[in-house]
Amino acid sequence: MTATTDPGTGATDLRGVPGATAEQTTITADDVLAAARQAAGRSVEHLLGRQDGEGWWKGDLATNVTMDAEDLLLRQFLGIQDPATVQAAARFIRGEQMGDGTWNTFYEGPPDLSATIEAYVALRLAGDRPDDPHMRRAAGWVREQGGIAASRVFTRIWLALFGWWKWDDLPELPPELMFLPSWVPLNIYDFGCWARQTIVPLTVVSAKRPVRPAPFALDELHTDATRPNPPRPMAPAASWDGLFQRLDKALHAYHRIAPGRLRRAAMNEAARWIIERQENDGCWGGIQPPAVYSVIALHLLGYDLGHPVMRAGLASLDRFAVWREDGSRMIEACQSPVWDTCLATIALADAGVAPDHPALVRAADWMLGEEIVRPGDWAVRRPRLAPGGWAFEFHNDNYPDIDDTAEVVLALRRVRHPDQARVDAAIERGVRWNLGMQSRNGAWGAFDADNTSPFPNRLPFCDFGEVIDPPSADVTAHVVEMLAVEGRAGDPATRRGIDWLLAEQEESGAWFGRWGVNYIYGTGSVVPALVAAGLPAGHPAVRRAVAWLESVQNDDGGWGEDLRSYVEEKWIGHGASTASQTAWALLALLAAGERGSRSVRRGVTWLTETQQPDGSWDEPYFTGTGFPWDFSINYHLYRQVFPLTALGRFVHGEPSALRTAAAAGKEA
Repeated sequence: MTATTDPGTGATDLRGVPGATAEQTTITADDVLAAARQAAGRSVEHLLGRQDGEGWWKGDLATNVTMDAEDLLLRQFLGIQDPATVQAAARFIRGEQMGDGTWNTFYEGPPDLSATIEAYVALRLAGDRPDDPHMRRAAGWVREQGGIAASRVFTRIWLALFGWWKWDDLPELPPELMFLPSWVPLNIYDFGCWARQTIVPLTVVSAKRPVRPAPFALDELHTDATRPNPPRPMAPAASWDGLFQRLDKALHAYHRIAPGRLRRAAMNEAARWIIERQENDGCWGGIQPPAVYSVIALHLLGYDLGHPVMRAGLASLDRFAVWREDGSRMIEACQSPVWDTCLATIALADAGVAPDHPALVRAADWMLGEEIVRPGDWAVRRPRLAPGGWAFEFHNDNYPDIDDTAEVVLALRRVRHPDQARVDAAIERGVRWNLGMQSRNGAWGAFDADNTSPFPNRLPFCDFGEVIDPPSADVTAHVVEMLAVEGRAGDPATRRGIDWLLAEQEESGAWFGRWGVNYIYGTGSVVPALVAAGLPAGHPAVRRAVAWLESVQNDDGGWGEDLRSYVEEKWIGHGASTASQTAWALLALLAAGERGSRSVRRGVTWLTETQQPDGSWDEPYFTGTGFPWDFSINYHLYRQVFPLTALGRFVHGEPSALRTAAAAGKEA
């Protein structure tokens, strides 16, 4: 049975609806509004209390135990093990192990072979014995799945560093890639920035092929220790896979005869490239994997651990550690202060916090100080474009991203700053940079323009995650929304973005979510953007999106979507209700004019009833996406900022006045 709404009283009758409690049998519109107002007030206080004195917000960024395992492997490789750190990391890794002995990559997800292997090896380094029950269960499952030979390339690279796997049995990655010009296929700028920053140092590692003494054997992780890498048939030569497999064999042959002078020059060029891109805080790209591999590569090229570059790099990795109350240590893959701060600013402003509130002014000051005004790798494709964007992290000047820039502009427009001229100038630079980063098809990627080469994903080396940065619906939607707020809804660039979004809508009415899980995120991003850009709520695309969201609403009134929706159609739009995904659905429905609908009232009620006494929400489920399916993220602040934004817009209405504010700012 479904809920019904009395048109006279606005009461929502939930009798007979699965999951409805006795107190929920009849909920009036006034009841829902009052509860939403109270919940928003508690959430505002909670979020204000989490702001750093400098003006920023940052929640923990949880991924999976491979970050922690690889941190221990790095320390073993460099000979810098610290017993207290090792045991704290091991405590965290053990705590993430599932009952069957395996590790997964997201909450309640299926076991993952590579994560289980890396966690197992890390625990061996920490002193856990292979005959311990939890270790026996893990090793037995690994063998059932095909052993180390069936794991991903990155896992086997880590094992090769200690002789647990043969370098000859890994795909080749020659440093001579550094000399390929940007117009040649498979040059380093054909890869997404996150892959590029990882591949460049790995070319050095691949050329050097180091092997440190293994502290123990790993025979128990092979299906047959006498044949750890059984031969596999090659794909047909006429197929793309077959072509690139044969290219890899040719590169292996080249490795044996590579001219020494050319190879040294290539590795020196890689070292120069790496050092030039080290950030002021010592990290690379603001993310852990490139930093780890850059430290290893430079060490192999003779940089000792006391060198300033190495000291800064290792210190930056320590800043990715989150020490927990139980004494465990979790490694963040990256940190998200700019993203968290602009989203928190939007949430607080939309919830009715005064635009000149000191917390919002501090946040704006901090964001203004984070603007990037020098060129980065994006300038390879856009050499004449002036800089003016924002990155995701504290320090990542080489890689500002289009998504953050759009959301920072939207956040700054919500603040009444004492130096409005400074704000307007920064916004103007950000808008200009985002417009210049539009891809040829009219849409926007995250970090680069037209990063759409079909070849990188074909390489045998690239068997894990997305390695290119094509345009996505969620990023494009955020840019379109920002341009609309800036009074540019009618600009040709904006119209091209809108046309692309309309063409990308799925038959179901949803949009794919590249950077959030998944179709709920995509749809929750696109609908507000289309409406802000002038599409009426009655537009067929908007109505199809509304119908889809209503069709996937859970019986409890919330929305949820499991990460398996990236690989299994049956999960699309389905999963346990979460605070962030419920909020995304509500943001779309509210933008579409559905404020008085049954679906919105039930969704708002779910948020108000699941809020914790301190004004926060709990969300163990992962709703962020690094690589669709392959790398998942739990942004701990998502569960706070998005519900508050949705509740704020339900209580106060859509922030349409932003366009007026933008126009007033330009006139001033």
